[in-house]
Amino acid sequence: MKFDLTAAVREQAGKGAARSMRRAGKVPAVLYGQGECLMLTVNPDELIKILKSHAGSSALISLTIAGAKSNPSRTALLRDYQVDPVSGAVLHADFFEVSMTKPIRVKVPIKVIGGIPVGVKEGGVLHHNMRDLHVECLPSILPDHVEVDASALNIGGGIHLKDIIAQEGVHFLDDPGQMVVSVAAPMSDAKLEALLTSAAGAAGETEVLVKGKDAAAVGEGAPGAEAAKAGAAAPAGEAKAGEKKEAAAPKAEKKEAEKKK
Repeated sequence: MKFDLTAAVREQAGKGAARSMRRAGKVPAVLYGQGECLMLTVNPDELIKILKSHAGSSALISLTIAGAKSNPSRTALLRDYQVDPVSGAVLHADFFEVSMTKPIRVKVPIKVIGGIPVGVKEGGVLHHNMRDLHVECLPSILPDHVEVDASALNIGGGIHLKDIIAQEGVHFLDDPGQMVVSVAAPMSDAKLEALLTSAAGAAGETEVLVKGKDAAAVGEGAPGAEAAKAGAAAPAGEAKAGEKKEAAAPKAEKKEAEKKK
């Protein structure tokens, strides 16, 4: 899929200049690649249309650049963009210029076709193990997406990357052994309950261990622990001293009585 985008060369850079451009209804952008870097402003409506397309980063963009000193018509890919988290407005965009005679490497989305798989109709669960593929090809034959027919998959079945036939001139760069899409058996109620129980038990055990550790810290290393020990030992020490005093008193009285006699 190819899109048209109107752009214009800008001379000013920096945050202040970028804010002025946005207030004027333009989006600051940069075009790099092919040994050149151009600062641009682009039409926000046309850019949003590209962002909302299913092609995403694999869409070829035909740039018409006003004010360009040479070659006002360029072909590019949208490499990156920034969006305001509050308003959702596009703040900045980066474009990579490509040559129509040199292969490029991009990510292409995977599209599952063929309707509901056989295994899903029997109660299985469809898993999209990969959402996109890395491909290499000339820009002129860059596919919008890679189709995968999963209609014949039974429960436990899957399609690997090596099972997909690429169109002529397109090469897949990912591991051929990777699973692209599969149908898994449904989880039984007993297994689900066992998993939930084990998870809850592990969480409870962790909580007990943490509490036990905290209690040990209070009993041994807490600031009040030494004072508590000292307070507990003090009464015992005082009692022993008292006992000595009481034991010495009867001896003194006995000596006084002997003197009187």
